[in-house]
Amino acid sequence: MTTAPASAFPAELTDLVRDHVREIPNFPAPGVLFRDITPLLADGEAFGSLVRGLAEKYDGTIDAVAGLESRGFILAAPLALQLSVGMITVRKAGRLPGPVIGVDYALEYGTARMELRPETVQEGQRVLIIDDVLATGGTGAAAVELVERSGGEVVALAMLLELAALRGRTKLEGYQVDSVLVY
Repeated sequence: MTTAPASAFPAELTDLVRDHVREIPNFPAPGVLFRDITPLLADGEAFGSLVRGLAEKYDGTIDAVAGLESRGFILAAPLALQLSVGMITVRKAGRLPGPVIGVDYALEYGTARMELRPETVQEGQRVLIIDDVLATGGTGAAAVELVERSGGEVVALAMLLELAALRGRTKLEGYQVDSVLVY
């Protein structure tokens, strides 16, 4: 039996997130337990506490925050503002005007593609990649490759939620992965 990794954040932050995540059974398909973060986002005080908690962990260690489409944007923008650093958008295929670089990654049934405008990453820039959920690790691994191909250095990946049973960390070996709440 494998044990889920512990949260990389203080217990108060983990509890805050746990208390604001709504579990919805059988969404978007039968047998799926969806973890909805919209109650956290809708509570201004809780959302602000989350952003401040993330900022405390990464203050002085990063030069930019790369948000993954789409809910990673919601986390990346206020965090970048709080830290006075830039925000980089990593988007699904076809959503950025060119020139872009892209990485294909495997889904359960097929493939998907993430893209980045390489000029948004400065050579040697220390980048935090952030998203709402770490599941299989495909989008995170694609984002790492895009940032590094553009000349950036991935300092860490921050995830609001991690679904440990899906073993997404295995695709991110060698990188610091910090999850606020691990299921």
